[in-house]
Amino acid sequence: MKNIYLLAILGIILLSCSPEKSDPADLIFTNGVIYTVNEDQPKAEAVAVKNGMIIAVGSAEEIEKHKAENTEVIDLQGNTMTPGIIESHAHLMGIGYNKLELDLMYVKTYDELVEKVAQAVAQAKPGEWITGRGWHQDKWIEKPEKMVKGFQTNTQLNEVSPDNPVYLSHASGHAAFANGKALELAGISNLKGERPGEVEGGEIILDELGNPTGILSEKAAGLVARLIPAETPERAEQALTLALQELNEKGITSFHDAGSGQNVIDLIQKFKNEGKLTVRQYVMLTGTQPALLEQWYERGPMIDSADHMLTVRSIKLNCDGALGSRGAWLLEDYSDRPGHRGHETLPMSVVSEVSEKAIPTGFQVCAHAIGDRANQEILDRYEAAFANSPDSKKLRFRIEHAQHIHPDDIPRFGELGVIAAMQAIHLSSDRPWAIDRLGEKRIIDGAYVWQKLMQSGAVVTNGTDAPVEPVDPIPSFYASVTRKTLQGLPEGGYEGDQKMTREEALKAYTLDGAFAEFDEDFKGSIEVGKAADFTVFDKNIMEIPEDEILDTKVAMTVVGGKMVYKTP
Repeated sequence: MKNIYLLAILGIILLSCSPEKSDPADLIFTNGVIYTVNEDQPKAEAVAVKNGMIIAVGSAEEIEKHKAENTEVIDLQGNTMTPGIIESHAHLMGIGYNKLELDLMYVKTYDELVEKVAQAVAQAKPGEWITGRGWHQDKWIEKPEKMVKGFQTNTQLNEVSPDNPVYLSHASGHAAFANGKALELAGISNLKGERPGEVEGGEIILDELGNPTGILSEKAAGLVARLIPAETPERAEQALTLALQELNEKGITSFHDAGSGQNVIDLIQKFKNEGKLTVRQYVMLTGTQPALLEQWYERGPMIDSADHMLTVRSIKLNCDGALGSRGAWLLEDYSDRPGHRGHETLPMSVVSEVSEKAIPTGFQVCAHAIGDRANQEILDRYEAAFANSPDSKKLRFRIEHAQHIHPDDIPRFGELGVIAAMQAIHLSSDRPWAIDRLGEKRIIDGAYVWQKLMQSGAVVTNGTDAPVEPVDPIPSFYASVTRKTLQGLPEGGYEGDQKMTREEALKAYTLDGAFAEFDEDFKGSIEVGKAADFTVFDKNIMEIPEDEILDTKVAMTVVGGKMVYKTP
């Protein structure tokens, strides 16, 4: 009798702990294909959410037990759900401002660029600055008749805008194109001397007579950029609003902002306080402001352990340029410009100094490096700084882009625990012309070597570097698994042995992105106890033929259980 009594008590306890009684969900997502990026449970049929967190993952029947009277059931209608996409390297305010200025990303010729400027001049006030971004001379379908060192000259620009200064950033952000009026205001005219046009960390491109062509490479762009009127607080809020809207529409639930100052951090905090921050932010402090870094060393990282919406615990250093502008810092000459090896845009002593200060103060260092010389130099500085750290792999230092690496340095990423924060879309956009910059051997041995890096034990993340490229993750996912241009060329992809599998590509865009910001226990996969951050696609990107991937659209974006976007 006593045993029966004990069994009855046990039954009551078990019933009281059952999902039906104690764990009702706020939301249930069901009737879809769910890829979890959880090795122990790769796929599921449904997910239950409570208070913005995942409480159950499993079959539709299992999750049905969490349905209560007030539970909202969201029918995925057969669509595909993944963990929320994490953009691991882009520029938040740049995305917004790109929508407020001339967007030159899709211009196909120099004449088209000039026409866009002419239209802007017609609507501008006398003397008002014309600004824009996105042009890339190597992507034009035809080149202008006159080119100097691989770039156009500003003759036509001067004709359509004689009185309004014009400043147009290269797609890479590592060069600019200015008209005569802008150069005049900056005091840049005919340059002669022992090393004409040379600027520390950059170059003013000159024609055969010593006249500036309007192209300002790397740090030389700052000679004109500093004259552009400062942004107003109202315009900054407008830009941030537009950027967040774009991220919501593209399925981005977390965003690594690759270098901002205190003004941007304060603005993001303002949006958070006002309930307007709809994407989780991981902000890197810009290394261009040493005084700012000193303030943060003293203060220490700002880690949002409450709602994980705004964290500041890393530092971004810009150490070389880009291949498109021939500013990437190389160990050997550019194949298409003998005698030129790019630019060291930041003294390597600064990388050492920042790394040594960052480690004891708890900051991660994220250094931009595209050329093989820059990657090698930064790995050397990191390794030296790690020597005094008992477990350096816990530091999770990063190299942003890691686009072109000497073969001897590839294994060092895994050995040192350095994260390669790469953007697969750069392969699609750049590879057709990058071979002219580096030559076939350097391309094959060390450019866009995702598999070689992963096989070294390194974590490789994905992103877009927007507004260098559109922030849409679909093209970058496509590039990861095909290594083709967005036109589907070449057959088999460029250096096809470096393709990612679809599972690797999804992990790079989710769980590995979370790891790169020390937040893999909170997000990055669909598991019990993690945040309900989801991206829903209208096609099964894990199974459809690769030529259909680019037709995929985001159907829904969910951040912390809140739907921030749903396709109209």
